[in-house]
Amino acid sequence: MIKLAPLFLLIVLASCSSTENTTENTNQNIVTPPTNIQYEVVNTYLHDTSAYTQGLEFNTNGELIESTGLRGQSLLHILDTKYSKTNRTIKLSASDFGEGTTLFNNKIYQLTWQEKKVLVYDAKTLKFIQELYWPFEGWGLTHNDTSLIVSTGESNLYFVNPSTFEIKKTLGVFNNYGYVSNINELELIDGKIYANIYGQDNIIVIDPASGQVIGNLDLTNILSKIGVTKDPKTIDGGYVLNGIAYNPVKKTIIVTGKCWPKLIEIKLK
Repeated sequence: MIKLAPLFLLIVLASCSSTENTTENTNQNIVTPPTNIQYEVVNTYLHDTSAYTQGLEFNTNGELIESTGLRGQSLLHILDTKYSKTNRTIKLSASDFGEGTTLFNNKIYQLTWQEKKVLVYDAKTLKFIQELYWPFEGWGLTHNDTSLIVSTGESNLYFVNPSTFEIKKTLGVFNNYGYVSNINELELIDGKIYANIYGQDNIIVIDPASGQVIGNLDLTNILSKIGVTKDPKTIDGGYVLNGIAYNPVKKTIIVTGKCWPKLIEIKLK
C-alpha cells in the first residue's frame, strides 16, 4: 500500500490538472451577449415611398447615395443635403435588381441581387465605368481602408479586392446563440460593421476582427415613435427596416426601410 501511494497521488494531481484546463478552455469559448445600444431620434425627413431602399451612404459633399431594388424599378440616385431628390439618377436595366452600394476611392459600387454583377460608376459624374463579377447573391456593401465588404444574406461577410472583387477574407458572424444569418445592408462606423438583419427591426454591431456581434440596436416601433401611424409592412410584408448611413460630420446615423415614408436621423447614446 505504501508503494502505491505515490502513484495514486500522481493520478489525483493529473486529474485535478486536467479538470482545471478543461474549465479554463470552456470559459474561453463562452461568447458574451451583445450590448444593448440606446439611441435618440434627432430629426426626420420625407422619404419616397416608391424607393425600395437597399443601400444608403453619404458622399463627401454630405449628400446621400441611395440604391433601390425591384426589377424594372431599380435605381442609383443622389439625394441632396436636405435629402430631396436631384436629377442625378441612374436607372438600372429591367433585368437587374439593385442591392447595396458603397463609395470607395471616388467610385460608387452597386451590387445586384442574383445577376452576379457589380456596377461601378464615377462618384462625381455617375458615369458608368465597368461591370465586375460576383459569384454569389449580392445584399449589402460597405468598405474599410483597403477592401469592400459584402454580405450575401447568409452568415458570412466577404472582404474583397475593389478592383477585381476577388475574395481576400471570409468572416463568419456569430453571437452567443451561434451564427447569424440574413445579414443585409452594411455600414462601417468607427471601425465596427453595422448591419441590418433582413426582416428584423434591429441593427447589429460586428467586430470585424472576430466576427462576433458585440452590440444590438433595437429599432422596434421606431416609426410609431416618430408619429407614423401605418406600418409599411401592413401594405407589403417586404417593406422592412433597411438602410444605414453614417454622417461622420454630425456623428449621426440615417436609417430607413424599403418604401418607408421617412428617413430617420438618430444619435447613439
